[in-house]
Amino acid sequence: MGSRTITRADLCEAVYQKVGLSRTESSELVERVLSEISECLLKGESVKLSSFGSFVVRSKGERIGRNPKTGQEVPISPRRVMVFKPSNVLKQRINEALTGSSS
Repeated sequence: MGSRTITRADLCEAVYQKVGLSRTESSELVERVLSEISECLLKGESVKLSSFGSFVVRSKGERIGRNPKTGQEVPISPRRVMVFKPSNVLKQRINEALTGSSS
């Protein structure tokens, strides 16, 4: 398993290599896509990418947490969190890559 992190620059380069747009156009395309996803999530909307997964914003209520060092109870304020749920297609592809089998 690789531990490499894919960056925006990597995504731009992949678009440049595979789609054939200029490097500037590839960069703009990646930025627009990421910006659109971010804007939708900021509005509280879900983003579903077919065969990839869904990004969902969830609201968490206030709760009592515990400081692991001292054991003292502290309130955790309400907040919104983003979660990613991979599609079944993506999960299957990941597991196939792990086992080395193909469909």
